[in-house]
Amino acid sequence: MKLPAFFRRPPQRLFVFGLDCAAPELVFARWRDDLPTLSRLMRQGYWGRLRSCIPAITVPAWSVMLSSRDPGVLGIYGFRNRADTSYDRMVTATSEHVREQRVWDYLGEAGKRSVVIGVPQTFPVKPLNGLLISDFLTPGRHSPFSYPPQFKEEVLRIAPDYEFDVADFRTDDKAHLLKQIYAMTDARFKVVDALLAKETWDFFIVMEIGVDRIHHGFWSHHDPQHFRYQAGNPYERAIHDYYVYLDRKLGEWLTVLPKDTIVLVVSDHGAQRMDGGVCLNEWLWREGYLSLRQIPETGKLATLEQLSAQGAVDWSRTIAWGSGGYYGRVFLNVKGREPQGVVAPADYDAVRDALAAKLAAIPDHRGRPMRTRVFKPQDIYQQVNGVAPDLIVYFDDLFWRSVGSLGHGAIHTFSNDTGPDDCNHAEDGLFIWYDPRRPGDGQQIEGAQIMDIAPSILRVLGVGVPPVMQGHARF
Repeated sequence: MKLPAFFRRPPQRLFVFGLDCAAPELVFARWRDDLPTLSRLMRQGYWGRLRSCIPAITVPAWSVMLSSRDPGVLGIYGFRNRADTSYDRMVTATSEHVREQRVWDYLGEAGKRSVVIGVPQTFPVKPLNGLLISDFLTPGRHSPFSYPPQFKEEVLRIAPDYEFDVADFRTDDKAHLLKQIYAMTDARFKVVDALLAKETWDFFIVMEIGVDRIHHGFWSHHDPQHFRYQAGNPYERAIHDYYVYLDRKLGEWLTVLPKDTIVLVVSDHGAQRMDGGVCLNEWLWREGYLSLRQIPETGKLATLEQLSAQGAVDWSRTIAWGSGGYYGRVFLNVKGREPQGVVAPADYDAVRDALAAKLAAIPDHRGRPMRTRVFKPQDIYQQVNGVAPDLIVYFDDLFWRSVGSLGHGAIHTFSNDTGPDDCNHAEDGLFIWYDPRRPGDGQQIEGAQIMDIAPSILRVLGVGVPPVMQGHARF
């Protein structure tokens, strides 16, 4: 018997436009009328906020999204992680640290072909069934950045100036930064254009880091609530215009994608203004947790790593130390774990609880309470692998960052010790899901979280969702 046409339809494809740090408030509200492509996908599909992982940061968030395993299972707690329980060995979390399978690995086992471009933690390159260009952690064009290796030649023929990231997004030279962001994105999109025109695939993902870079570089120029904002400044529309540019490009891609292609637009976390920084190690020193043999002179900033190398840190009397970043990481100096540990294992819980309470009570620079949240890895992760922080700190719901250097002469600072930066991450990213075979009615989906993405992708592409995945298929 001849099957009806519905049952003879070919398997669908899925195209993912990943926008690192894209903010739901901008896409869903403030600029919705200026983004016709995204607005149309929202009207015809499903959309909503996407709760990120803890920590809400690019590494590990994209690996969490595409493996549906939390950071504790992955053993990845940021760009740089403790290599062991010594005081000074840190490693960058590259692809070699991702030991869980990601979407394209499962699809490859099912005989499906993937094209992967720019997804974090794909350098060094690993084989897959398809094509891959590695991420912003790639050292440069001289590196073996593609799979298969010879694909590199084609990429550089299409875009000889292909860049993986901007050279320095924490800079006061805003004109140069903006030029770099557009040049990087243009080159990446040239490669996408060429591949869409000639390649066959089941799953295609391109992740653009430029959204994150333009947010960190220009947020105070567009946000009236930022303390540095000046109305009428020359870069007031820089972020808006970049979003419009991305929306226009997506519209072009939709005209060449097969008509039954599922489209997913997704970000790993959001963005918001940065109100200031809490000098974490300065606070720990003043509170008696961090012991220093030599106190940095005010105004002469030094990292804890530099001070330790100079012998200025007395580890034999240190209870805890921290690291800087968009969130805070605090480590206890535990007997039998760290080389010169002082916290007895029997006292660990009490010391950690007391420290967590003190961190949560730090006020802002005017003495007002902050909405600080302190997390214990064992409470938020299915497993705790690698060398995890003992505490993860979101200062004032991430409106304040953690500053790791010492020498500020105060607990609060309004300059960033790693260079100009106006923006912190927000917990909610976004998603827009459009399936032409099952169009929606513009319904807003509540409660989606980052680990729901991978099982949703596998299910619609006809691949079984592994039981180890922690998220749930929503589409």
